[in-house]
Amino acid sequence: MQLNTMEDFQRDISYRLLKLPDGTALLTATMKDRFHDVLLEVRVEVATMKIISAQADFRKSPTPDCRNVSARMAALNGFVIGRGLQRKVSEALGGSTGCGNMRNLLLGLLPLALNLGAAAGITDEAQMLDAIHEKLVGTCAGYVAPPDKGRGRRPQ
Repeated sequence: MQLNTMEDFQRDISYRLLKLPDGTALLTATMKDRFHDVLLEVRVEVATMKIISAQADFRKSPTPDCRNVSARMAALNGFVIGRGLQRKVSEALGGSTGCGNMRNLLLGLLPLALNLGAAAGITDEAQMLDAIHEKLVGTCAGYVAPPDKGRGRRPQ
């Protein structure tokens, strides 16, 4: 049996967060598959979690129109990562001129900035995981209750 390109399909997504000496963080996401090669870059002010810039580079896409979503990324500038994140991303990149792939990438990438803020100044990994857990209690199933010190938690 011969499979078509969607019956045997693989998509690779990667996220990276890098704190920079100027007090900002560069968050990057890449998405690669048979039809896409996309680089998403978001710069965040670490002290406030405010998005300074957001841009997408569609190096490969199924249609030339996919690249049009890049202009809509600017709607995220000035947003403070936290409450209302999903709503803001949907407003900026939803609808017929938006992009579901960009929304998914952003919703996986941007919460990493919260982990960075929660771990600020901590070098011991176990203490860092507990601090992240403590600051993110109530945000997801992994952080329902305060941390059980010493058990070690994984960041989002």
